[in-house]
Amino acid sequence: MSTPFDVLSRITATRPVAPPGERCEMCADPIADEHQHVVNVAARQMMCVCRGCYLLFTEPGAELRYRAVPDRYLALPGMSLNQRSWDALQIPVGLAFLFRNSALDRFVAFYPGPAGACESELDMRAFTELTAGDTRITTMADDVEALLVRVTESVAPECFLVPIDACYEFVGGLRMRWRGFDGGSSARDFIDDFFAQVAARTVVVATDDPFLPPDFLRAAIVDRIAGARLAVLPGAGHYVPVERSREVAALLTAFLAGLG
Repeated sequence: MSTPFDVLSRITATRPVAPPGERCEMCADPIADEHQHVVNVAARQMMCVCRGCYLLFTEPGAELRYRAVPDRYLALPGMSLNQRSWDALQIPVGLAFLFRNSALDRFVAFYPGPAGACESELDMRAFTELTAGDTRITTMADDVEALLVRVTESVAPECFLVPIDACYEFVGGLRMRWRGFDGGSSARDFIDDFFAQVAARTVVVATDDPFLPPDFLRAAIVDRIAGARLAVLPGAGHYVPVERSREVAALLTAFLAGLG
């Protein structure tokens, strides 16, 4: 006679094992290495998601708990940014990202370091004066888009509008390479390479189609073009410009706009 324990043992013994790899944090479906993210606004948490879950939270201006992180990169030339105006913001280093936190109803600033992203108390009066009249700033999506800024003595200030997940990817990569007090040569090279990629004049569109997977396109094309970046539209087939024409058009429009 079978006991309840025997029944449970047979069920668990025959349960299929989940395949290895990353999974959507909402529905648990498998996702590719190159995938999209949503932000849990209240918890300030980044979540890895599949394409279906991502599309649930793309409506602009919707009052939702989660917000999809867009894939928009824009160069912002012409900002009246110099060492003096940067010092007025009271950010202790010449590298930071700033975004509007909808819960706080104001912009916040973070800078990277050996411990990760550190928040800096932002002088809101100085920030308002710096960005006054710049309509490009008003187009930023709350919580999911950021200003990525680098101010150094050797080169002109650089400012880009980027997805918030790119900022945290940057912080994580820099933290892994940080050595000593000032980060060392490896960290400096990583910063230069990252900004070159953000300022890329080449974008390669890929899908998770096994015929031309993202890893292959990265090795065969992206890594061979200085500053190129890879944009992935998961779930499409081999003919992504036809199957996902609107998304490809939006991606390329944003890319071309970012060329200035």
